Amino acid sequence: MPGRILNIARSRLATSDPFDLATRLLIAALFVLALLIYRDYAISNDEEVQHRYGELIYAYHASGFTDLSVFRYQNLYLYGGLFDLTSVILGRVLPVDVYIIRHILCALIGVGGIAAAWATARLIAGPRAGFVAAVALTVCGPWFGTMFNHTKDIPFAAAMMGAIYFLLRAVRDLPRPRLMHLLAFGVLLGGALGQRATGLLILFYAAIAIALHAPQPLSVRGTARFMVQSLLLFVPAFALAYLIMIVGWPWAALHLFNPVRAIFAFAHFQYPVKTLLSGEIYLMADVPRWYVPLYLAIKMPLAILCGAALALVSIVTLWRPAGVRAKETAFIAFIIAFPVLCQVLGHGPGFSGMRHFSFVVPPLAVLAGIGFDWVLAWLETRWLETKRRAIAFAAFAAIGAWLLWPASIMLRLHPYESLYFNALVGGLEGAQHRYDTDYWVNVMGELVTELEAMLDREGLDREGKPTRRYYVAVCGERVPFDKLAEPRGRLHYAIGDEPADFFIAPTHMHCENAIDGRVVHTVERMGVPIGVIKDRRTMVADPVGALSKTAKK
Repeated sequence: MPGRILNIARSRLATSDPFDLATRLLIAALFVLALLIYRDYAISNDEEVQHRYGELIYAYHASGFTDLSVFRYQNLYLYGGLFDLTSVILGRVLPVDVYIIRHILCALIGVGGIAAAWATARLIAGPRAGFVAAVALTVCGPWFGTMFNHTKDIPFAAAMMGAIYFLLRAVRDLPRPRLMHLLAFGVLLGGALGQRATGLLILFYAAIAIALHAPQPLSVRGTARFMVQSLLLFVPAFALAYLIMIVGWPWAALHLFNPVRAIFAFAHFQYPVKTLLSGEIYLMADVPRWYVPLYLAIKMPLAILCGAALALVSIVTLWRPAGVRAKETAFIAFIIAFPVLCQVLGHGPGFSGMRHFSFVVPPLAVLAGIGFDWVLAWLETRWLETKRRAIAFAAFAAIGAWLLWPASIMLRLHPYESLYFNALVGGLEGAQHRYDTDYWVNVMGELVTELEAMLDREGLDREGKPTRRYYVAVCGERVPFDKLAEPRGRLHYAIGDEPADFFIAPTHMHCENAIDGRVVHTVERMGVPIGVIKDRRTMVADPVGALSKTAKK
């Protein structure tokens, strides 16, 4: 039996496309890498609130729907909490800190998003396009740098990409889609809706995908009949998605149209949250219409943007009555452009850069894979069949190097890959103090670790036992700090009128200037300071109240 299995494996390897094999190896390596480096990423400012929301959802279900506190917890009832609920359940059965569970789970889902982008690009344009899409998303700082602790954005984006893949698989088989594809589509749609109401977009996308795959030529009446019959086939998937959604989003179950109400509520949020754009500070409700498009333009690697543009050009050259590739490429372009266009035309609020539009990043990588595959195919037919093979191979190498170049920047930024900015603004150096950078204080881990090491170098606490308490003012939330400081028990989060011995802060929004002190350590990446430690022990006692709420924002 083992010999037979080995022979089958060898046979499959021999017949597998090399690009498929390379992508599978990449995804396997990413799963391993995620388990090795997840501790490098700090608890984000949002996670304490999100985890508490998950606990309240759990309490709602465990009480038989009688504990209604989940509907009174800030405004989180407007969001789904499926990821948070899952983390709470896992935290009750696994002997591991829940924030570790959150980060590992989010990272693995992020790798799943890369796999979904690969599968989608491969479905549309073949194994090479899938491989390029997977590589492009892997070396994309706004994706890899956030997939460990952006525990709402990454799960939502990955579920959206997975749902789009199975939607395309299903509509290709109309009028007899496979049950497995419909069920998978329903599960992933439910996963997306269980995070954010924006997942309702997929209902609209489903109608468009069906229309693009309608048999040609058909009369208007024939097309309408095909659309209705096809949508009816998706009803079980929509029902499954609804059930999954209401498990993770109790408020959505109170009224059929509550998810729609949530979308309109988001469009009118008026928090006093500040954001940076081109050096100007805006309140989230006052950002210009071009806020999101500009952040996408400066945060995404230029190779991805170029590949996506090439994919748009390929639509024109490949479109014909039976041009499935062109139609599906246009569909991917539409699901990227439509939500961004809605944000621009509706002039909705915006903050934290492109974070709330992370769900368009995997489709952009899909377009990049399709676009570069189209160019490579053109080079193969025009140059590899002539005496210009050397030029063709040089072009292949140049495209590969450009695609992989962001990886070298991410290595230098680690674990702050989310601070990636492209050459349009001069990288991180050009973006510093002009655009949102470390708004979630990911630098907290390195600052606390260095402060502990600094006290050890001073000869304090030689036996590992606290000889005194050191109060630390923090430009950031308390839980991320406490989780890092707890093992030694020496550093304590300063609150109220407690004098602060030290002050730690990111340089985002000049938060490091909120409290005076002597700078004793600076965290830098690529020559840019992103966090500081200030020693205040020789200064006159100064209450922590000096750290303004504005600075903490």
